[in-house]
Amino acid sequence: YLLLNDKGEKVEGQVGIVRTNCVDCLDRTNVTQSMIARKMLEFQLQRLGVFDANETISKHPNFDDSFKVLWANHGDDISIQYSGTPALKGDFVRCGQRTIHGILKDGWNALMRYYLNNFCDGTKQDAIDLVHGHYIVSVSRSMTPTAQKDGIEAIASFPLALALIMTGFFFATMSLRRVRYDMWNLLFSIMWASMSLAIAAFVRANGRVFCNRPRLHQPRR
Repeated sequence: YLLLNDKGEKVEGQVGIVRTNCVDCLDRTNVTQSMIARKMLEFQLQRLGVFDANETISKHPNFDDSFKVLWANHGDDISIQYSGTPALKGDFVRCGQRTIHGILKDGWNALMRYYLNNFCDGTKQDAIDLVHGHYIVSVSRSMTPTAQKDGIEAIASFPLALALIMTGFFFATMSLRRVRYDMWNLLFSIMWASMSLAIAAFVRANGRVFCNRPRLHQPRR
């Protein structure tokens, strides 16, 4: 980047950069980058004469709010593209401090990321591999077929397993509440609870087959 005068002559040139090492540049990295960007913008405005030597963005509330919202929205867009949820710690970027609402929202987004990463992102990764050319579609007869689901994996469904577990615990609770009227309900309660625990144990023991994994491209290890 160059700083030019009114005649189009070069006055100064960029001599350095600020490098941020991060896998995805989300969340905490976005907070750090927003502070760096804020200081650099202030320096540029001071150098151009828009701001006085000691003037800062915080002295202009409307400009300050616009900068925070712009940067927070930018971070959310990148995060949604990468992880499926808005960026964490967005309240710090927008408000300059952590809030109860922001902490609760971060907890929800973290749970959503866990679910999406394990049970939804495999198909998205296949699409990305196709777009980036990591997997080349061939029409030749010697084309190696992609990995197909078979056995338990062909019928494994985490949403279905979760629904069965919750249903089992629901009926177990309902039966347990009616034990005082009929002792047979205790047996039914144990049966429903055992079914739920058995399904949960099965999912835990075979967690990998319930995940939505990419199938087109197998990266080298």
